[in-house]
Amino acid sequence: MATLAEPQTSADPLDDFRSEVRDWLAANFPASLKGKGNALASVEGPTSETAEMTAWREAMGEKGWGVPTWPKEYGGGGLSKAQARILSDEMARVGAWNPIGGMGVMMFGPTLLEYGSEAQKREHIPAIAKGEIRWCQGYSEPNAGSDLANLQTFAEDKGDHYVVNGQKTWTSGGQWADKCFCLVRTDKSDKHKGISFLLIDMTAPGVEVKPIKMISGASPFCETFFTDVKVPKENLVGEEGQGWTIGKRLLQHERTNLSGGGSRLQMSGPSLADLAKKFVGADADGSIADKDLRARIAKWEMDWRAFQLTAMRVMAESKAVGGVSEVSSILKTVGTKLGQERSELIIEIEGLNGLGWEGEGFMPEELHQVRAWLFGKATTIYGGSTEVQNNIIAKRILGMLDHQ
Repeated sequence: MATLAEPQTSADPLDDFRSEVRDWLAANFPASLKGKGNALASVEGPTSETAEMTAWREAMGEKGWGVPTWPKEYGGGGLSKAQARILSDEMARVGAWNPIGGMGVMMFGPTLLEYGSEAQKREHIPAIAKGEIRWCQGYSEPNAGSDLANLQTFAEDKGDHYVVNGQKTWTSGGQWADKCFCLVRTDKSDKHKGISFLLIDMTAPGVEVKPIKMISGASPFCETFFTDVKVPKENLVGEEGQGWTIGKRLLQHERTNLSGGGSRLQMSGPSLADLAKKFVGADADGSIADKDLRARIAKWEMDWRAFQLTAMRVMAESKAVGGVSEVSSILKTVGTKLGQERSELIIEIEGLNGLGWEGEGFMPEELHQVRAWLFGKATTIYGGSTEVQNNIIAKRILGMLDHQ
């Protein structure tokens, strides 16, 4: 007697999604852009796109995959964490990069999704998700750096709007930004509860930026001056006096991303081993000739891999309980230190080639490494210095309270 065939089990939905991603990338990602960088995410210069880059950004923005896990109703991809991992893996497989980035994605967007009004989300999130706008951060002031709550930029209530006066410093990319998310003082009688979170148009009358030239030769930061700048009341995020709470939350997002924890945690640039074999040489077995250097590179690689795995675990745990936490301070401290160690190893490996500044005899990538090494000195300062992070770790994670 003939038997009925067993019914076919349905394919894994994630397999179907992987196939969808592969087909979409094949149709939309130009092979000529393989290995290129994200201009929007850079603070070292204005956005500069070729026609192919623009088409790639628009395609990703329309799909919502530049911010894959953000809600679909605001222009995000609406993907699950598993789907987002597949998207990231498939993009890496073909050398594709995310053309949507910058501070809007790293810091402001996630914060606005949590604290913003419905009107604010619908106004600002879609433009961030499509990479159509650049945001900058108005936090630090000449006398309010590590003690950020000492900020004095004042927003005076004028009924239907505020008038803002004051100065911010270290405004990353301020000279190219469209808008600024800014901490201002709305009450002078209370240090922390007197702070509010405002959105300021960088093209508004009274806004002036002056770039600061860094030791690396670049001018990615600015002094920003506000002189009688009118800001509509609807640009207040949350309530008056809630700015310190919102601002701390945003810093947690910033520290996670500065550590490398906001992406799939790939350290950009050439392999240390490949560089060492090029500049130092290899032995008969194909290993790095300098044994001491070989051991230090191996140690760095192990430390970086351990950090990658730890960061991904911490991020997964944080998302499970509703977002980033004080653990971001650990990621920021360790991740930025590892980044500095890598830059120092590269300079050592390249020898005299790693000491050039300009002129003949140096390749462009060698000159870039020198500037990257110098610029990297700032990473353990901005976004909250290592000393500030250590205080947070001691008090809020280890429970080591001050004793009078």
